[in-house]
Amino acid sequence: MTIEVSWFGALCDDDYEFLGVSDPALKSSWPHCRDIVQTADRLGFDNILLPSGYSLGIDTVSFASAIAPTVDQIQLLVAVRMGEMWVPQLARQLATIDQMLDGRLTINIISSDIPGESLESAPRYQRTIEWMQALRTLLNNEKLEIHGEFLELDLEPPRISTVSGTCPPMYFGGFSEAAKDVAAREADVFLTWPDTVASVGATAAEMQDRAAEHGRNLAIGLRSHVIVRETEEEARAAADRLISKLDAETGAAIRGKSLDAASVGVQRQAALRDSASDDGYAEPNLWTGIGKARSGAGAAIVGNPDQVTEKIEAYQDAGVSAFIFSGYTHIAEAARFAELVLPRLDHGRLRASL
Repeated sequence: MTIEVSWFGALCDDDYEFLGVSDPALKSSWPHCRDIVQTADRLGFDNILLPSGYSLGIDTVSFASAIAPTVDQIQLLVAVRMGEMWVPQLARQLATIDQMLDGRLTINIISSDIPGESLESAPRYQRTIEWMQALRTLLNNEKLEIHGEFLELDLEPPRISTVSGTCPPMYFGGFSEAAKDVAAREADVFLTWPDTVASVGATAAEMQDRAAEHGRNLAIGLRSHVIVRETEEEARAAADRLISKLDAETGAAIRGKSLDAASVGVQRQAALRDSASDDGYAEPNLWTGIGKARSGAGAAIVGNPDQVTEKIEAYQDAGVSAFIFSGYTHIAEAARFAELVLPRLDHGRLRASL
C-alpha cells in the first residue's frame, strides 16, 4: 500500500539545534520557512504541514500564498483554525492557493480556541462542524445554506474554485470524544500523535469504525518526529544531544505556550512520556524525550535506516496511510531522511486513494 510521506514546515518557532535554546537563525521567518519548504519539495516529500499558532511564528495562509508559486511538486497542508477567519473569505483564499498550486492544496483543520477567546468543548466543536461543512460546500462549488449556532448563511459559491472543482482533503486530529465525533463525521484524514504501535493501531480501528457508522471512509495519519542516522548508536546520541541543554522550567514554558496545551491529546503524550523507560523509550525506537519541550507530538522514531523503515512499516500495518515527520534541525533532518529512508518507502499523494 502506498503511503503519503510529509515533512513539517516550522512556522511556529519550532526549529532548534538544542531544544529550548533559541537560535535567531532558526526562528520562524520568511527566509527560513521558505528554505524548509523548498528543500522538502526538492527532496521528494509528498506534502508538508504548515502549522498555525497565534503567539508563535508567522501567518499560515499568507505564507502558503507566497510559497505556492515557488514549489514544483509538493502539496501544501495548510492549517486553518475554525472560526478565526470568516468562512466565505477563507474558502476564496484556499481556492486561490489551490489554483496557485495547480490543485495540490490539502487542509489541516484546527479546533482549538481562537486567540483571545475561550469556549467550552461542546460549542467549540459545534463551531468546527459548522465551519467544516460550510467550507466543504463552498469549495465543492455548491450553494451554501446553513442555519446553525454559529453560522447563518444563504450564499452562492464564489466564482473562484479549486482546480478539481471539489474540496481538498481535510486532515483533522483530536482525542476527546467530541473531536473523534467531528473527525468521523467530517474529516478525510484523522491525524494521531506518536504512541506505541499497538495503541496507534487501536486508535486507527476505532476511528475507522466510527466513520463507518456514518457511511464514510477515514484515512489515518501519524504526526511524529524522526531521528535517523547511519547507526542506532549515532541516532540515540543525536537524540540525547538534542535535549542536552534543556532544563525542566524551560521545557514547561515551551509546552505551555500552545493553545491546546491542556487538551486530551497533550495529556496522552505526557502519559506516554511518564510510562517510558529511564532513557525515554516507550518501546523500541520510540523516544519520548522530545516531548519535554513540546505540547503536541511528543515522541520520535529513532534509529538506523532499517529500524526507522521497519517502524514506519509497523505503523502502516496498524492502519496508518499518511505520515507527517519532522526533525531538528528541519532542513538537515529532512535531507538525512530523504537520503536514508525515503527511497525505501512506497509513497505518493494520499488524495489519489481518498
